[in-house]
Amino acid sequence: MSGTSLIEISESAVTGNIRFLQKQFGDSVLISSVVKSNAYGHGIQCFVPIAEKAGINHFSVFSVAEAKELMKVKRRETAIMVMGWMDDQDLGWAIENQIEFFVSDIARMEKALEVAAGKPAIIHVEIETGMNRTGIAVKELKKVCSLIKYNPGRFILKGLCTHLAGAESIANHVRIQNQLVLFLEYCRWMEQKGMVPEYRHVASSAAAIAYPETRFNMVRIGILQYGYWPSAETFIHCISKRDEKADPLTRVISWKSRVMSVKKVKRGEFVSYGTNYLATEDKKIAIIPVGYSHGYSRSLSNLGRVLINGKRVGVIASVNMNMLIADITKLAKVKAGDEVVLIGSQGDLAISVASFSEFSNQLNYELLTRLPEGTPRQVVT
Repeated sequence: MSGTSLIEISESAVTGNIRFLQKQFGDSVLISSVVKSNAYGHGIQCFVPIAEKAGINHFSVFSVAEAKELMKVKRRETAIMVMGWMDDQDLGWAIENQIEFFVSDIARMEKALEVAAGKPAIIHVEIETGMNRTGIAVKELKKVCSLIKYNPGRFILKGLCTHLAGAESIANHVRIQNQLVLFLEYCRWMEQKGMVPEYRHVASSAAAIAYPETRFNMVRIGILQYGYWPSAETFIHCISKRDEKADPLTRVISWKSRVMSVKKVKRGEFVSYGTNYLATEDKKIAIIPVGYSHGYSRSLSNLGRVLINGKRVGVIASVNMNMLIADITKLAKVKAGDEVVLIGSQGDLAISVASFSEFSNQLNYELLTRLPEGTPRQVVT
């Protein structure tokens, strides 16, 4: 371990998760693997080759910068789709490299016509159906059709899509249903105009599980492939339809460090910055070289847990920028260099990402994507 911590990515877990999803959705549904935000913190360079081995040949990212990182590791035939940010100056590069991209406003289509040099722009028209975030307004769809029709060979209508507003919660059921009705209506209208896409897609991980009718012939899967459920509701919805009630997904990521040093603290002394932890008895503590700059939230001060020598111990005092402190008073033998598990398993015990969420009010997504890109990542079997 050359850095202060190491993130391990389980190849068998990725493969198992993708195979489960492929079986769930069937051969007629294309899975676009969402690897934005450095593959949800797992690392694009580690994750993408494993996913390709498991049969994935289409990846989604948020920005052109992420697409360029993906280009470095993907197979030649694997497709990339940019769902979000794309500066005007990036359009030419995307079109030249046949990167698929969302069209969420007319300006992007018009700019694509200006910068394209010999190759068609491969577009997915995102329709606004009630998310009220990004998407082509209904009144602009006629112009979209005109731009495609009167510029033959300049656009390939790869997809029609929208984004559902919170499919992970039953509280949004009516809103989701209304969006779906509108999307189908607009798809029919465009098809009447001769605009027939190769793919229709609206489902992210949550919708793909909770609303099977939203799968169409393409789904955009993020959090599920990493072994996490978008919500408890989504998990319950899935296993309620299965004979086997165990979680069919496996967590892909482990995060490990080592004990930096061990020292004793006398009863009545404060530990670390300030006065938020007072030793009420003689203590033995372990210093661990991971802090909030490494993605271990400061809100876990006096709340977090880590695994050392097969035992779960508490994080005490303030989480520092580069260090945290564990109470190892009840552990007999701890020395510098001993393995510390921040996320993952050690012996019979485990620390889950969900436990971080409970203690710190963070979503799984938030904690994972905050793991710094500079933390070394390593594929394990």
